[in-house]
Amino acid sequence: MINPSQIADVASPRRGSVTPLTIFLCFIMVFFCAVLVFVYAATKRANPVMLDQNGHPLTQTSRQAK
Repeated sequence: MINPSQIADVASPRRGSVTPLTIFLCFIMVFFCAVLVFVYAATKRANPVMLDQNGHPLTQTSRQAK
């Protein structure tokens, strides 16, 4: 007959060992988040200028005329 304390030992996962795969996946997640933050900050600083077919900057009046 199985002792109830033996069942608890089998069912509980081991704590304390971190696999290299877990560390690698955490590194990838942090790197991905850092890239997202960097891209967001870069797009906020950018000041795009829309150009017409001749390469001249579009103004509000020329956009409304078309």
